[in-house]
Amino acid sequence: MIHAGVVGIAGRMGSLIARGIVDADDMVLAGALEAGGHPLLGKDAGMVLGAGPLDTAITSRIEDAFCTCDIIVDFTLPVVTMETFRYAAAEGKKLIIGTTGFSDDELTEIRGCAGKIAVVMAPNMSIGVNVMFKAVSILAGLLGEDYDVEIVETHHRLKKDAPSGTALGLARAIAEAKGVDLADHARYERHGIIGARPDGEIGIQTLRAGDIVGDHTVLFAGNNERIEITHRAHSRQNFARGALRAVRWVSDREPGLYSMIDVLGL
Repeated sequence: MIHAGVVGIAGRMGSLIARGIVDADDMVLAGALEAGGHPLLGKDAGMVLGAGPLDTAITSRIEDAFCTCDIIVDFTLPVVTMETFRYAAAEGKKLIIGTTGFSDDELTEIRGCAGKIAVVMAPNMSIGVNVMFKAVSILAGLLGEDYDVEIVETHHRLKKDAPSGTALGLARAIAEAKGVDLADHARYERHGIIGARPDGEIGIQTLRAGDIVGDHTVLFAGNNERIEITHRAHSRQNFARGALRAVRWVSDREPGLYSMIDVLGL
């Protein structure tokens, strides 16, 4: 059995992932972490999830929450996930990271320490989105510089980071396929008299509205034709299913930094 723990178990993603672990035949919810002062602290995680008693109390102490866990899942905020990462690296716990919005320094720290533990980190754990990563990489390589590239992402009004981690992941996949540095070619907004579109620019545009779970479109526009690939997430369940797939996959992996592309064998 895989003994897994969840950071932010009362959150939208945390609760879905935790319930998926409880319902799985090959997993045990062995740890549940929430922020200090949260009203659910001390409660049985199973009762909170509507799954009956599990004898796993929700705690704000990371050492208490995950001492018996093999794998920790964190879909929270960078400041929280970095603390989880440092604990996991020190204690030899495997880690699934679905958090987005990391700084360059934080990403460097994760990459530098991932050789100590097995980490799966992905901006989006949807199986469909990760197939999309692969598809846009292939298209960018085949279409070349004759096609302009624009990425449009739309999320709910409460999302804190922009552009989304998924949009940035798509942009990085395209830049890598083109053999260019994204930092030199990304364009995140346009306003006023901007002149003609520079060759090789990768546009990344952000929309925020309502309760939209997540829409991503990549547009390849050439003369007289265009190709559009769109992924729409209808619920967060698809992210949770991907996370559980990552938990199973990483359970017998050696230390290293992996992505959902590795998990899916793409």
